[in-house]
Amino acid sequence: MDPRLSALNALRLQDPDQKVTAARAAAADATRLPIKTHGVRTVHDDAGVPGRPARPLRVAATDVGRRSPFTTEGRAALIHSICHIEFNAINLALDAAWRFDGMPDAYYRDWLQVADEEAGHFRMLHSLLNGMGFRYGDFTGHDGLWMMCEKTKGDIVARMALVPRTLEARGLDATPLIQAKLRRVATPDSLRAVQILDVILRDEIGHVAIGNRWYRWLCDRDGLDPISHYRVLYRLYEAPRLRAPFNIEARELAGFTSEEIAALSHI
Repeated sequence: MDPRLSALNALRLQDPDQKVTAARAAAADATRLPIKTHGVRTVHDDAGVPGRPARPLRVAATDVGRRSPFTTEGRAALIHSICHIEFNAINLALDAAWRFDGMPDAYYRDWLQVADEEAGHFRMLHSLLNGMGFRYGDFTGHDGLWMMCEKTKGDIVARMALVPRTLEARGLDATPLIQAKLRRVATPDSLRAVQILDVILRDEIGHVAIGNRWYRWLCDRDGLDPISHYRVLYRLYEAPRLRAPFNIEARELAGFTSEEIAALSHI
């Protein structure tokens, strides 16, 4: 099967374990099979997208509740929130690979690689959660990442600008702060979570870099200035406000220019 159709099939799956397995298989297919770059998407393909389990119950971000790491249940809720982000990130990467026709082969392989890595992150976090006596769906989750995916489904330039290099890039800033809290707790599960977050941060730098690379490629193709057009998209699609502190080192590694970094607080 064409890897992009494999991505769509994985995207539609509701069961998290099945989705993880299918996403990884689609990524493996992309390394050995030709990719159809045109004519994959039809008007009916949004049916069942994205596939999600009945739980977690999705609520507004302000209603998710506090996640103090100083109790077992609080740590589980915190780890669950990251697990939920990674589940959404699998769907985001699969959608980027399937939805947009006419891109180079490397674009599709990049996003299927991202889906594979996000699936690995979800599996590690879910295993940790299981070891603590919980599972994915035991706590609430919010839908912020997928909402932006929905908003930008008709504009690949906006998708690259506002999902990987805006919303997902916020994870580069937040991860060290979360790790610092977990280190203070210093329980076996919190220290394991710190180790998993080390892997996630390393991989997410690469994912944001992929978003940066394809955003700039698209701007170059369409004759757009990346910085000024980003400001237009940021306001047009009502992206969440970026807040300090920023992980400047990680953002530089992910390919943000000095001008972009200087502009972070003035968007």
